[in-house]
Amino acid sequence: MATTLAFDVYGTLINTHGVLAQLQTMIGDKAYAFSTTWREKQLEYSFRRGLMKNYVPFSECTRQALDYSCLYYQIDLTQGQKHTLLESYKTLPAFEDVQQGLVNLKAKGYRLFAFSNGTGPAVQQLLQTAGIIDLFEGIVSADEIKTFKPNPDIYQHFLLVSGSLASDTWLISSNPFDVTGAISAGLNSAWIKRSDEAIFDPWEIQPDTISADLLLLDKALQLSDF
Repeated sequence: MATTLAFDVYGTLINTHGVLAQLQTMIGDKAYAFSTTWREKQLEYSFRRGLMKNYVPFSECTRQALDYSCLYYQIDLTQGQKHTLLESYKTLPAFEDVQQGLVNLKAKGYRLFAFSNGTGPAVQQLLQTAGIIDLFEGIVSADEIKTFKPNPDIYQHFLLVSGSLASDTWLISSNPFDVTGAISAGLNSAWIKRSDEAIFDPWEIQPDTISADLLLLDKALQLSDF
């Protein structure tokens, strides 16, 4: 069977800082810090809800994280401004390497899937906007089993839906929590290290391979022990 690549979406394929330009027009030089806190809280809320088994769609975690960021930075955005930001989150841009990287990987014979905490329709809209949806064999969403990564059930759900064996499957993610989650669930995993400053958690669980972007991913996979 061909090797299956399960691509995380937010932060790996899609740039979650794509709202920076709009934020800068609203809050000026606090925009980057605000965007970072928004993203960190979005993930934290998904982790907490997964542990509590108190599921809401990922978009609700995003909305509540935006409200938190406003409170934290004491910024009084209007409901209209919040709506604009949340709508922008539905059409965030892909990183520059993504389209050609996916084209190259598909040409190499890999099976490509999008694999996300986001709902199926939300991920579909992102991939369509980025012009890359036709490169994927399918979309697998954590929403289908009402929890969030890195719950091991989600990785098993991916294997079931994709019809792939764990030994033939690679989780591709820029998020260390996703990489360690996949490896803990028995999958292979590649960490996309998108900046020199990015730090991987100093755990006993480390990525099977590391790549700076998707253009270099095939070489990284070939050089791994896979």
